[in-house]
This record gives sequence, structure tokens and C-alpha cells, in this order.
Amino acid sequence: MSAKITLGELSRELDARLVGDENTPITYLDDLQKTGPDGVSFVSNKSYLENLADTKAAAVILIAEFQHLCPTAALIVKDPYLAYAKAAQLLDSTPRIALGIHTSAVIDDSVTLGEQIAIGANVVIESGSKVGDGVSIGAGTVVGQNVFIDAGCKLQANVTLYHDVKIGKRVLIHSGSVVGADGFGFANDKGKWIKIPQMGSVIIGDDVEIGANTTIDRGALNDTLIGNGVKLDNLIHIAHNVEVGDDSAMAAFVGIAGSSKIGSGCTLAGGVSIIGHLDIPDGTHFTVRTLATKSPKLAGSYSSGTLMMENKEWHKNTLRFKKLDKMSKQLKSLENQVQSLIKENKNK
Repeated sequence: MSAKITLGELSRELDARLVGDENTPITYLDDLQKTGPDGVSFVSNKSYLENLADTKAAAVILIAEFQHLCPTAALIVKDPYLAYAKAAQLLDSTPRIALGIHTSAVIDDSVTLGEQIAIGANVVIESGSKVGDGVSIGAGTVVGQNVFIDAGCKLQANVTLYHDVKIGKRVLIHSGSVVGADGFGFANDKGKWIKIPQMGSVIIGDDVEIGANTTIDRGALNDTLIGNGVKLDNLIHIAHNVEVGDDSAMAAFVGIAGSSKIGSGCTLAGGVSIIGHLDIPDGTHFTVRTLATKSPKLAGSYSSGTLMMENKEWHKNTLRFKKLDKMSKQLKSLENQVQSLIKENKNK
């Protein structure tokens, strides 16, 4: 079902200057070429200006510099992309679970339930757990013993929260995610692996988003900690005892090994790997597929690996990579020889 708001209401929510009729109804948001007369679009990049003249949108979010090019109403802001994000929240048409508890849900008698909650089909909530006000839990989700879910959280279908996990306010967890499974802890006894029970838990702060099929392991002794405002993409693995600082963000396929600490405001691009027991400073950025094997001394932007190239060239370079140590020694030897020749010439 579409949301509905007037341009005037939208402009006030976005703190935008409106050029147009404030009574125009808006029901959805889309790109410039697809938006119709009851929709709003945005321009955040000059490369999209060629589509602006032909838009059929009721209004367009843009900066003042582009307003004279807009054939329709304009919502003038300093940061169109940020305004688009806020508008998308206001016009979000994602289906919501009906308020109330589905008849097939299995909820232990000891569970504490808040007000205005929505619990879908085949949800299981085990003993001692607490569910705050306004929480939505999708079909097939399993909430283990003594879990705490604070107000305003939304768990999509088929999420699994293991025992003793604590979830802050307004957390969104997408389908298939598992929070609180055992960390990878084993001791080797003459070739046999002896499991180490994971005694800690996972504590997630407020306003966190966890993507589909992401896993966050419980701590071995202490807790795994996810700070406020952290954003995790799909298919991320965070190992036991990891700490992630406030407002850090990670793209898909990131893997963080046990006991590493990620500072606040860090960004990890797709495929980044962090080995265990590292300390990443606040505000650090890792580019795509960076392998971090030591703790950076200072915040900055870090990269590793090689860029894409033709396969034949890559094979040649791979062979050369294997010879780098030998080549380095040869170069050092040549440098020593050159220095010796220079000294001999000076002494003549």
C-alpha cells in the first residue's frame, strides 16, 4: 500500500524550499524517467540532468543550481541524496506484519510482551525473553531463551536469535541472519579438536541494521559488541568477541576474525578481511577486498591486492610475484656492487 503526503508536508519534513503547489499529493518515490504525476524523484549527480527535462514527476529534489532546469515543482535542498533517503523513509511501502500475535506462534508463558507488537506465523519465542513496545517479528523467526529485544525493532522472516542476545532500540534484522551462534573455538589435542563452549553473548546497540544471511557470533567469554548506528550488508561474518564501534558500515562479504576491534565511523568495502586481534582506528576506510593483517597506526584509507587485468597478463604477473623475493635479493646485490664500484672510482 502506498503512503500519501502532500508536497508541503514533504518539504517541511526535508527542510526543503518548495517551488510549487504545496497541496499536490505524493504517494511514491522513483527515478526521473519512471516517476508519474503523483510521485517525486531526485537529482544528486550532474550525469542525470539529461533526464530532468523530460520527467513527469510531480516534484524533483535537487540543489538550487539545477532548479532552472526543472520543468515541474522543485524541492530545493543542500544534499539531494540525503533528502532522498529521508523521503524514502516517509514513503516506504514495505508491507508490515499485522498487529497482534498469529495463532500459530509458540510463545512461552514466561515471555514478557510489550504493546503494539506484531508477531507472524510460526514464530517461536522461548522462556525468559522480553519483547519491547512496537516490535515486529516476521514469520518463522526463532527467539531463544532470555533474549531482550528493545522497542521499535523489526525482525524479518526466518531470523534466529540465540539465547541471551540483547538487541537495542529500532534495530532492523533481515531474513536468514543468525545472531549469537557459537564462535569458532576449538583446542587441538593430538590432532583431535576439542570444542570450547562459548560463554559470552552478543549485544547490539540502537539503530543498527543487519543484512540478510549475516552472522554475528557470540563471545567466548566476553560479549561480541555492535555499537549504535552500525550498518551491516548481506552475507557478512563477524566472529566471537569482535567489537564494532558506533556508526561503522560494512558491505557484503566482509569477514572479521575473533577479538578484533573496529573503531567508530569506519567503512569496510565488499570482501574486506580482518584477521584476529587487530585494532582499527576510528574513521578508517578499507577499499574492496583489502586483507588487513596488522593494526593501522593511524586512521586513513587502506588497500591491498591487485587490480583487474587481462587473464594472460595476470598469469604473467603471478609468476613474477613468486620471484619477488629472489629479485629483491638480486637487486640488493647489484646495489652493493654499484656502491663498491663508486668507492673504487673515488679512490683512484
